[in-house]
Amino acid sequence: MLARIPCAALVGVDAVSVSVEVSVERGLPCFLVVGLPDAAVRESRDRVAAALRHVRLEFPAARVTVNLSPADLRKEGTWFDLAIALGVLAGSRQIPERRLGERVVLGELSLDGGVRPVRGVLAVALEAARRGGRGLLVPCGNAAEAAAVGELDVMAVRDLAEAVSWARGRDPGPRAAPPIAHSDAPDDPLAEIRGQETARRALTIAAAGGHGILFVGPPGTGKTMLARALPSLLPPLTREQALEASRIHSVAGTLPPGTGLLARPPFRAPHVSASAAGLLGGGSPLRPGELSLAHHGVLFLDELPEFSRAVLEALRQPLESGEIVLVRARGAARLPARVQLVAAMNPCKCGFLGHPRRACRCAPSEVARYRGRVSGPLLDRIDLVVEVPIESRRPERLWRATMGASDDAGARVAAAREFARSARRATLPNAGLEGDALTSAACLSSEAERLLIDAAERWSLSARAVHRTLRVSRTASDLATHDAIDAAAVAEALSFRIESLQMRP
Repeated sequence: MLARIPCAALVGVDAVSVSVEVSVERGLPCFLVVGLPDAAVRESRDRVAAALRHVRLEFPAARVTVNLSPADLRKEGTWFDLAIALGVLAGSRQIPERRLGERVVLGELSLDGGVRPVRGVLAVALEAARRGGRGLLVPCGNAAEAAAVGELDVMAVRDLAEAVSWARGRDPGPRAAPPIAHSDAPDDPLAEIRGQETARRALTIAAAGGHGILFVGPPGTGKTMLARALPSLLPPLTREQALEASRIHSVAGTLPPGTGLLARPPFRAPHVSASAAGLLGGGSPLRPGELSLAHHGVLFLDELPEFSRAVLEALRQPLESGEIVLVRARGAARLPARVQLVAAMNPCKCGFLGHPRRACRCAPSEVARYRGRVSGPLLDRIDLVVEVPIESRRPERLWRATMGASDDAGARVAAAREFARSARRATLPNAGLEGDALTSAACLSSEAERLLIDAAERWSLSARAVHRTLRVSRTASDLATHDAIDAAAVAEALSFRIESLQMRP
C-alpha cells in the first residue's frame, strides 16, 4: 500500500515542499530511502523501528520503500522521521491514511518514541501559509514558532503515540499556545560608561539612523561596552522584521525551543578566528552565518584588524546590498544580511598610540601595517569612525555612582525615528536611503551645501563617502527635529568621516 505525507526540505533559509511517499509491499524485508537522502535521513530506519516497537506498534516485515519527492532535491536532516513513521504505519494499514494529507508533518524521533524539536520549522510554516496550507503537525518544542505565523492550525505532539492518536481521529491535546517573544538583546550598559561624550553622541546617531560605526582607542576605554549598548537603543522589531530574523535563527537552530519570534534586534559578536563560511554562511548542509544571524540587528566585530583579511573583504558586498548570494555546484542560495555593523580596534598593534601616559612601542611602519589590515573600501562603508580616548578625569569617577543616566538616549532615538517617519514617511532608517529617497531627504541649507562641497574637494571624498555623509547629516538633523540639514549637522558628520580618512596608512 502507498501512503503520502506532506513534509518539507530547507534550501538556504527557505523551505521547499517535499512529499514523503511510503510503499509497503510483499517481499524480502528491507528498508530503502530514495530521493537524494543524506546519512541522517538514511539512518531514520533504526530510529523509526525502535520508536514503533516502544509504542507497541509493528514495524512491518516487508519491503518498505520511502521516496522523498522531488527526487532531484538534496534532503538533509532528521525532521523526516515522524512523517516516515506515519507513512510506514499507514502503508502497513495500522492507521488510516485519510488525515495524513491534511498537515505538513515534521519531527525527529527518539528511540523511546518521543518527538524532538527540529530546526527550520518557522521557515516551513511561512512556506505552508504562502501555499495556502491548512496546518502543521510539529513537536511541542517547535509549537510557538510555528504558531507565530498566525494563519495555520498547529498541532503539537510530545511523542509518536500522540501522532498516531491524531491519525486515528482523536485529538491528542490542546493546540499550540501563542508564541513567546524571545529577546537576546543585552541589558543597557550605557549608564555604566563614565565620560566619553563624543562616543556616546556617535552611538546615539548610529542608533537613530542605522549607521555603521567603528570605535578606535586604547584598551580599556569602553569600546566594547559602547558597542554592546547599541541593541538596547534600537527600537523593537516590527512583525515583518521579527518573522525574517526569527526564520533565520530557526533554520540555524539558534532559536531556543519553546520560544516564538525575536522581540529585539539580534546581537552577534563572532570571535576573530571566524572563517568566511562562519561569517557569511556555508557548509553542507548550508547554514546561515553570523552576518545573516544578525539580520535586522547588530554585528559586532571586536579587534577588527585581527580578523582574516579575506573575511573582512567578504563583508564589502553584503554591507551594500543587504544580502549574501552563495553560489555552489548544487546551485545558489540567497541569505538576508541587512545588518548594522559595529566594530572596535586599537590604534596600533601595542594599543597605546596617543596614550597620554604610556609610550607606544610600534614603529611607524608597524602602525601603517596594522591599520592597513582594514582596507580603504571597507572603511568607506562605515559611516562613523570615533576616537575613544583615555579619560583624563579623576579615577574615582569609575566606581562612584554619580553618573546614573544614559541621557535618555533610547527616547531620543525613538523620537528621531518618529520625526523621520512623520516628516518624510520614511520606512527605512536613514542608512538605507538611496536614489530619490536620499535626494528628497537631503534638503541642505546653502551654508551646509557649501561646507559639504568644500570638504569633498579638499579630502577627495568618493561619491559613496559623500552620500554616507549626507545620511549621517540627515540623522543628526532628525535628532534635533530640523526639517533642513544645517551646517552644524554636516560638520558633525564630516568630523566622523575625517576620522576614517586618518585611519588609512
